[in-house]
This record gives sequence, structure tokens and C-alpha cells, in this order.
Amino acid sequence: MSLEEKIQALKEKFDSAELGGGEARIKKQHDSGKMTARERVEYLLDHGTFNEIDKLVLSDNIKFGMDKNKIYGDGFVTGYGELNGRKVFVFAQDFTVFGGSLSGANAKKIVKIMDMALKSGKPVIGLNDSGGARIQEGVESLAGYADIFLRNVLSSGVIPQISSIMGPSAGGAVYSPAITDFIIMTKNSSYMFITGPDVIKTVTNEDVTKEELGGADTHNSISGVAHFAAEDDEDNLEIIKELHKYLPDNNMDDPPFIHTKDPVDRIEKKLNNLVPDNPNIAYDIRDVFKVAVDDGIFFEIAEHFAKNIVVGFARLGGRSVGIVANQPNHLAGALDINASVKGARFVRFCDAFNIPLVIFEDVPGFLPGTNQEYGGIIRHGAKLLYAFAEATVPKITVITRKAYGGAYCVMGSKHIRTDINLAFPGAEIAVMGPKGAVEIIHRKEISEADDPQKVISEKEKEYREMFANPYIAANKGYIDDVILPETLRPRLISGLDLIKDKRDENPPKKHGNIPL
Repeated sequence: MSLEEKIQALKEKFDSAELGGGEARIKKQHDSGKMTARERVEYLLDHGTFNEIDKLVLSDNIKFGMDKNKIYGDGFVTGYGELNGRKVFVFAQDFTVFGGSLSGANAKKIVKIMDMALKSGKPVIGLNDSGGARIQEGVESLAGYADIFLRNVLSSGVIPQISSIMGPSAGGAVYSPAITDFIIMTKNSSYMFITGPDVIKTVTNEDVTKEELGGADTHNSISGVAHFAAEDDEDNLEIIKELHKYLPDNNMDDPPFIHTKDPVDRIEKKLNNLVPDNPNIAYDIRDVFKVAVDDGIFFEIAEHFAKNIVVGFARLGGRSVGIVANQPNHLAGALDINASVKGARFVRFCDAFNIPLVIFEDVPGFLPGTNQEYGGIIRHGAKLLYAFAEATVPKITVITRKAYGGAYCVMGSKHIRTDINLAFPGAEIAVMGPKGAVEIIHRKEISEADDPQKVISEKEKEYREMFANPYIAANKGYIDDVILPETLRPRLISGLDLIKDKRDENPPKKHGNIPL
């Protein structure tokens, strides 16, 4: 065979691989509103940068007639390219080839790029669209999942791992995304569950649809499994592009610095009136910190889950920061089980990847109730405490209003190694709210008074002067400064600049035992 014939034969193999399951199945994919695996990769990465690996891999399965239906690439597209001008590794499952099922051969493709990513310190992005393990391969496909799970765990905290769910993900297939750092699901076309509706109907006699059981809305608002709900494939991939801009390549790098034209010394007078004086009046904490961050841009994570805490990324003076904030307009900003878990996971991610934390605190305490106590609020609340205390990255806390009880300690207090602690003039820092405290401390006097309400009012005023203000904590050094709200942006930026090279150290150990 001449060189020209060899080149032609190679081109035919490449063409076969790029066709995947064939034109009819590609059309079906398009008709359902979905891109093919290869189209998704090309859309995600910077134009012309994708380098495919193992394009000519073939399954060696000869059982059940599989030897007569082999497709180059075996259903997965794997390789590396550039995203936002930086190297990333990516794999995409091709639903047109055996429903995107995992085989021994294509599992090895994923394992190969995960190993390469870990060695080179680059993020891994998985575009998932798979019916699960390839039944015809039995234990070999299950072994493939386990091989991938191991790499997910070894890579955790070393390189960012992002999972996009763009179709089905069921059974064992869900655990790889679950170990990764962020999950993006597409509405109406993706779902995740351990056991499907048919099995549930058989075992528990419950009727539930795939969308109700494991759709994007379910996992974004109820279970908290997913962090984003995209409208379609394009939106899903755009979210990945934006998320990546805030992240470093690995745990040894700093997050990318992006120059901003937003003045670092910008004063915002409207901040002086954004937080209501009355501690019982709700407000949106995002209105406070969005005024301070670069260009007012905040990239929220898990927006629809545990709305009483807000987490996400922003920039201050060009630096990527992670924001954790109590949300007074939902459950008064009280911490509950879901908020504690959501906050803890985000804090630990930021700490693993050298992203400074900025905490905005307005918290009345932990949410009371038997559901919370029976559900383990003690254990789950301790996760958030553990995460903040363990974190060694630069940390700044701003108390905008309430900071009561144990929640004060948890939300980045000075006592758990927060570097800079600031408070607005109207902040209340105490064991509990003035009204509740007075009713306990002066119970007898109130019950015997001719005008109980007058006594309560007088004692509340006295309590606020003695305890429920930022100055007592400032006198003791627990608050570094009480600031004018209008100076929030320059104070945060100058503080971050001061502590940008700081690193605390934890005692030598294999790992801690966070109360899971």
C-alpha cells in the first residue's frame, strides 16, 4: 500500500469516528435539541485548539455480536485544548454510539486523560450523556467506572473537576459527577438518579417521572446535587466557560488575575442605607456585596438550593474571591442543615484552590425545630464550622447586621482564624437578640411590672448599649474595625492586598475527620 493510500485509509477511519453512531442517530440527537459529543467539545473550547486522543480506539468485546458493530473511538471523545486561553482536558460521551454507554475501552480513554491532567496540573471537564454501563461487557464496564472514581478522588483538591450533565446519568454513572467540584445540568434533557422510575414503582409503588425524580430543577432546588440549571446545551457550555474564568489550573496556582477599570477606591454612598436599621426587616444581601465587587458582577453557585445562604465567585481589584453570605430575605438568614452543607462545600473548594474568602454575616442563629434537630443540624452545622476553621486562605468577614449565638462563631469569626473582621455601625453581636435576652434575664421584673412592655423596651435599650453593638467586640479586638458602609469596596480590596500572600498552616496529619 502506497503512502497516499495509507493516508486515505486513515482519513476514512477518522471520518468513521467523527460520524459516531451514524447520520440517522446524529439527526435524532439534533431533533431532540441536543448537540453531538464532538459539537459540544468544539463549542466549549477556544476555536481550533482541540487535540483529540484515542480517536481510533476500538472495543475488544466480541460477546453478543458486538464484534460486528465496532465504531472508532467507541463512543467517547477525549482530548485536550484551550479554554479562555488556558489548557484543559475534556471528555464527552457520545449518545449516538450505544447510548453513550461505558465500556472497558472508552473508560480507559477517560482514565488516560485524567491521569494526564493530574500530572500536568490542568482541569478536567466531563460532558456526560450516557445510558450507563454497557450491559454486554458485564464487570468490565463496572471496573471502568471504579477506575474513573479513583481518579476523581485522587484529583479532588488538586485540579478543578467540572461535570456537565447533558443527557441521562443513572446508576453508578452518577458517582463520578458527584465527586467532582461542580455539576451543571440541562433542563428537560438531563437527569440523574440511582434507580429509575420503573424500579421505584416496583419497589415502593411510587409513581414519578424521570424529570421529577432526577431532572435539573429537582437537583438544583431540592437535593442540592447540581449547582447550575442550564436552558440548553449552549447555555450549559457557556456556564462552564464563565465558571472556569474564576478558577486556577491547580492547587499550586493562584486564581487568574483580570485587570479591571472599576476604581479600587470607589465610594458608594448608597451602601449607607441598604441595610435596614430594624433587625426584623428583610433585605437582599446580594444588593450589598454586588455594589462592592468589580463591575457589580457576581457568579452565583447553587442559586436555587438553600437560599438562606448565598455562595459564589466575584472579583475585587481583579482578584478572584469566593463569597459566602447569609441571606436575610430567606428564613431571616438562619443557618439550617442545607445551608450548612452548601456553605461548607464551597468554603472547602475555595480553600483547596487558593481562592480568598469574603464573608458577609447577618445571621440570627441556627434554625430551630424538631426537623432540624432530628435531621442532625448539630452534625451538619459543624461541617460549616469545620470548613471555616480549617481554611488557610485569606479570609475577611463583614458583619452587616445580626451576629447572634453560635452562628457568630461559625461565620468566619476572629476566633477561628479569620484575618480581618469588620462591622457596619448597626451590627449587633451578642449571644441572642435583645428582646429574647431581656425576656430571659429580666423575667421576674417583667412579670411583676405594672407596664411590662415599658420595662422590656427600657431593658432592650440597655442591652443594646451593653452588648448588642459592634463596639464591645471592637473593644476586645474581636472586630478589627467598625467601618462606614460606603467604604466597603476600598476596605475589602486593601485588606485582600495586605493578606494576599498569607498562608496559615494546619498541624501535620493524614487528613482531618470532618463530621460527615
